[in-house]
Amino acid sequence: MNDDFFALPEFKPDQALQNLKRALRDLRSLQERGKAFELQGQPVLELSVDEKLLHARLAKKPARSPEWEARTCKNSAEVRALQDEIKRRLARWTDET
Repeated sequence: MNDDFFALPEFKPDQALQNLKRALRDLRSLQERGKAFELQGQPVLELSVDEKLLHARLAKKPARSPEWEARTCKNSAEVRALQDEIKRRLARWTDET
């Protein structure tokens, strides 16, 4: 039996970035500004890609100069986990304001 049959498809960070941006735009409370997303004019997320990874910098809380938490996604499961974390933080931030 061929071992490649059970192998996961290759991670495509460019495609993952586009899908993540689309999902974040659907949330409607975030505004996209180039490679970053803002909540009420304050940066909360920055996204970038290289050949094999998707990089995210996620603010611990909204501020003009936020404290950033770096995340690196090397597969689709990590991108989904990042998306879930963004949703959790966004819900918390919007409840606080």
